[in-house]
Amino acid sequence: MKQELIERFLRYVAVTSQSDPQATVVPSSAGQWDMARLLAKELEEIGFKDIEISEFAVVTGHLPSNLPEGQKVPTVGWCCHMDTVDSGLCPDIHPRIVRNYQGGDICLNEEKDIWMRTSEHPEIERYIGDDIIVSDGTSVLGADDKSAITNVMTAFEHIVKENRPHGTIYVAFVPDEEIGLRGSKKIDFSKFPVDYAYTIDCCELGEVVYQTFNAGSATIKIKGVTAHPMASKNQLLNPTLVACDFVNMMDRGATPECTEKTEGFIWVNSIVSTPAQATVSIKIRDHNREKYEAKKQIIADAVEFLKRRYPRAGIDLTMSDTYGNIEDAMTEENRSCLDQLYRALEIQEVEPKTIAMRGGTDGSFISTQGIMTPNYFTGAHNFHSNCEFMPMSSFEKSTLVTMTIVDLIAGTRK
Repeated sequence: MKQELIERFLRYVAVTSQSDPQATVVPSSAGQWDMARLLAKELEEIGFKDIEISEFAVVTGHLPSNLPEGQKVPTVGWCCHMDTVDSGLCPDIHPRIVRNYQGGDICLNEEKDIWMRTSEHPEIERYIGDDIIVSDGTSVLGADDKSAITNVMTAFEHIVKENRPHGTIYVAFVPDEEIGLRGSKKIDFSKFPVDYAYTIDCCELGEVVYQTFNAGSATIKIKGVTAHPMASKNQLLNPTLVACDFVNMMDRGATPECTEKTEGFIWVNSIVSTPAQATVSIKIRDHNREKYEAKKQIIADAVEFLKRRYPRAGIDLTMSDTYGNIEDAMTEENRSCLDQLYRALEIQEVEPKTIAMRGGTDGSFISTQGIMTPNYFTGAHNFHSNCEFMPMSSFEKSTLVTMTIVDLIAGTRK
């Protein structure tokens, strides 16, 4: 299986599909259309049915159950994203394989003298003796999330070729996860009618995520009153200072740099200002739904105070929810998806490492649609970095976990 994973992964990362946060369309880059067409063709070759590429480059299809007539099992889906992150590096990926890694620093690019140093990345030495895929140091590796797509496609190709029993399985490959889960928000759920689902995205060997932030954003637009300094007394209303007053009303101890684990935050991540207008951009995060809503209220109350303090200013607040905590979608009926995931880890002798993610996955949005969607590891390290790397032993285990979940759902393993 290792060689299959390598060949497929290298084929996928050869397609440049970096998302563009400045774009206003979905998908945000042409390369994601190329990925969508490639995956649709390969799904057809594997034996998936009703394969579609939507107007937003969302690829869906299903593998019909081959269980005996009358045997009912949950309908399950897998979702992975096709884009790679824009981290300011080269969008094109040129990977290579370090065979039988023997420890020490890895030279990623001799010509440019780019290294992965064990002093900065000691985790690499956990994989002595392993084959490791790295980039050439000028880009990310793209394991986020093309290793997940490789996992799913390889697992289901094996399942079909081996005629392994399985229930009905759906896939959704989506664009633009890296820029606000835009692709998963374009899924036509009539084409993804599952009882529960899984994402495979980031995380080292054994990591499981079913707790993510509730996430939202707020924008405050402040219109001031301009005046020449020679005649500004009682006339000028400086929108920049109004914006600063808002920031000063926020709790400086409840910002990203002061919080950890499941602590939430209000993050003023930009102020763009001219003498006439200021725009304040804010991110709101909390694992706890009530605390998340309370943070939104803090912002709303602060804006109302500013309106009273500066009646001549035009102050407008807009707030929107981005995604939710996966755990909030869990019910007695669907929690079996989590039980099966942990059982699959046990069967594959992988120690689970459950983490509360300070962020979100496509499953964070899908779960808001009532579809419980936990996430499990690809096995790679150092996402969004030129030192991203994939140990093949972890890559294989991730794929075997996918196949084992299918077996558990079908009842061929206990």
